[in-house]
Amino acid sequence: MSMQSGTAPGGELGGRVALVTGGSRNIGRAIARALAAAGASVVVNARSESTDLAETVRLLEAAGVGAASIVADVTDPASVRQMVQTTVERFGRLDALVNNAAVRIEQPFDAIAFEDWRRIVSIVLDGAFLCSQAALPHLRRAGGGSIVNIGGETGHKGATARAHVVTAKAGLAGFTKALALDLASEAITVNCVVPGRIATQRKSGHPGHHRDAPPVGREGRPEEVAALVRMLCGPDARYITGQSIHVNGGGYLG
Repeated sequence: MSMQSGTAPGGELGGRVALVTGGSRNIGRAIARALAAAGASVVVNARSESTDLAETVRLLEAAGVGAASIVADVTDPASVRQMVQTTVERFGRLDALVNNAAVRIEQPFDAIAFEDWRRIVSIVLDGAFLCSQAALPHLRRAGGGSIVNIGGETGHKGATARAHVVTAKAGLAGFTKALALDLASEAITVNCVVPGRIATQRKSGHPGHHRDAPPVGREGRPEEVAALVRMLCGPDARYITGQSIHVNGGGYLG
């Protein structure tokens, strides 16, 4: 675990603390940076140490906020509890949780081993469940807060060779609705941000369902997804809950 304290800059999330899972690169890193720009101290989670994770923390420190990296497996209940507890012990509170951890791979349905199915579904759904449940007492103690789940366009329109990913992301949209209703009376909002085709670093290039650009004629930037997450965690979004909000350039009109 790496930690660095700092003086938060002015912003709508000044004095608040956020935890971002799967935050070492791409959309997760952009989200962490957007929350830091709003003044929040940010804890970034990843499953393993990496130069990407260290660079994300460096970027947060450069923004002048409290920053931390915590390595933990979001599918392991004990690891998740320790991650949340460490966050609160270091920064004193927790106001926002962003469930971004996911694995996105393509496999023909008949080639998906049960172990692959369980791994993908567990990271996306079990991870969101475990992190949200662990964070809940601290969100309550803070007097309210935000949970933002990062969904996927395929969970709404489907895709070939992605049965496990589609199923997991569709389940995340349902989980968002259920949790939003459970927590609405406690000033805790729960929403799902759904990216479309976003310019991220991928080992195997764009998947089949993202071969063509959306109607706006370009792919999105991670910062455009992060801007929406920042808004949903802020004071101007207290009347928004239970929603799946798409950031896709018109690639899916839900």
